[in-house]
Amino acid sequence: MRILYINIKELLQVREENTYKISGKEMSKLPTIKNAFLLIEDDLIKDFGPMETLSIDAVDKTIDVTGRIILPSWCDSHTHLVYAGNREQEFVDRINGLTYEEIANKGGGILNSAKTLQETSEEELYEQSCKRLETVMKMGTGAIEIKSGYGLTAEAELKMLKVIELLKQNYNIAIKSTFLGAHAVPSEYKNNKQAYIDKIINEILPKVAKANLAEYIDVFCEEGYFSVADMEAILESSKEYHLIPKVHVNQFNAIGGIKASVKLNALSVDHLEVMKEEDIEVLKNTETMPVGLPLCSYFLSIPYAPARKMIDSGLPFALATDYNPGSSPSGNMNLVVATACIKMRITPEEAINAATINGAYAMGLSKTHGSITKGKKANFIITKEIPSYGYLPYDFGNTNIETVVLNGITI
Repeated sequence: MRILYINIKELLQVREENTYKISGKEMSKLPTIKNAFLLIEDDLIKDFGPMETLSIDAVDKTIDVTGRIILPSWCDSHTHLVYAGNREQEFVDRINGLTYEEIANKGGGILNSAKTLQETSEEELYEQSCKRLETVMKMGTGAIEIKSGYGLTAEAELKMLKVIELLKQNYNIAIKSTFLGAHAVPSEYKNNKQAYIDKIINEILPKVAKANLAEYIDVFCEEGYFSVADMEAILESSKEYHLIPKVHVNQFNAIGGIKASVKLNALSVDHLEVMKEEDIEVLKNTETMPVGLPLCSYFLSIPYAPARKMIDSGLPFALATDYNPGSSPSGNMNLVVATACIKMRITPEEAINAATINGAYAMGLSKTHGSITKGKKANFIITKEIPSYGYLPYDFGNTNIETVVLNGITI
């Protein structure tokens, strides 16, 4: 099936084949073609260019999108979309003055979600997750990473990863799976964290690897959760299973997790709300992508990752939702882009680069997703009639998406 889109007001994020991530000053540049056409064939981008150069015939369908902008679908590289229930009571607790740490210390937080998930059947967990995935797809997300981590037992972690696998099989969207057994220390191991780390390394991780249920591995490296040494032990043990690290670091404290993550060849380091100069320096000239999660900062009223400083220092930068029940109960990448512009002081060009091509890189998909490039997947958003792409973050409270196309299919 060959489909031709014509009279595109502006075609955004047009890149050459060998561009996989954007760093520093280059992030302020968003290559576009005005008054453009786009040809897709089956699930791939076949051709594009200015309308005056159009000389294509023999297409199955022509779609006129006059007044509309086309850009790549969002690439959300950090989510916990598979979870059970919700944590609205903790939301009220925070309004009444409790901190995230205080809620966790009284049995809330991740442990609360783990208890609920352990009591939820695989079938029900799948049904809840389907609804969330369908919602984010309609909001323009065309590739997504999903973590485990709300199980905290071998059985429950495997249950989560099996649900992620079912989503991969049943939905027309690229999904990457991450094993996050080291998300929190279960209450029964409160006084013996090492025993739980040993359980992850010796019992849960081998089962995950044997079932081929994860591509990445994550650790919540933070005071009160897992130390740098804990993280290093878990990630070192995962090497024999060829799992690539993607790590939670520097959310509340800078404890050296970034340096250790880079040393262990992490694909991304995520959160980064608290950054020291040495953290920025150690990320320079590496293959590790810094990822900001602005909706988590918004929801918890904590500092935002210093995106402006990181980009000005020459680093690449990606954006993701952190979709989860406790600290970011939203999978809306449009709101992520807007919040990054409003609160992180990055430009629309930088935010779109961060949410598309750099987001794809942060989950190993930049060869197939994240830009308008010949041979890449036909994954893109068609906006409503809007004045410019800067209007997308400006009009932050409304949806300006008219159509989403994933793998050549309109959803």
